[in-house]
Amino acid sequence: MRVVVQRVSEASVIINQNKVAEIEKGLLILLGITDDDTIEDIEYLVRKTANLRIFNDENQVMNLSLKDLNAEVIVVSQFTLFAHTKKGNRPSYIRAAKPDVALPLYHKFVTSLEDQINTQVQTGVFGANMKVALLNDGPVTIFIDSKDRE
Repeated sequence: MRVVVQRVSEASVIINQNKVAEIEKGLLILLGITDDDTIEDIEYLVRKTANLRIFNDENQVMNLSLKDLNAEVIVVSQFTLFAHTKKGNRPSYIRAAKPDVALPLYHKFVTSLEDQINTQVQTGVFGANMKVALLNDGPVTIFIDSKDRE
């Protein structure tokens, strides 16, 4: 399981010209899921994401987390995080989980994150063609893979 965590000043998700999610200061999280991901992967990524100290404190030092600020969050499913590009120019998505596996894990990630930060998490729509807009703050963009826990 992988996440791309982006600190944003604002972000939104539009589907068929309808805004389905919108936040101000907070995180936009892109979530990629594979067939071998488990609840353990979710717990690890939720804990890391909720506690990442990537928001500025009063001294303009990145020292605060989502939990400290009650910042807003949007989670968007992103199967392309598992694109395999070793051969040729057309990415393969063979490692990305199919919807019957990915959808329950996606929902579990969202509810686990809500429990961890005590705030409702907004989402895109799983499998939909989404237009994701963001104003990256910093910019701060962090990639975390649950299988690479260095």
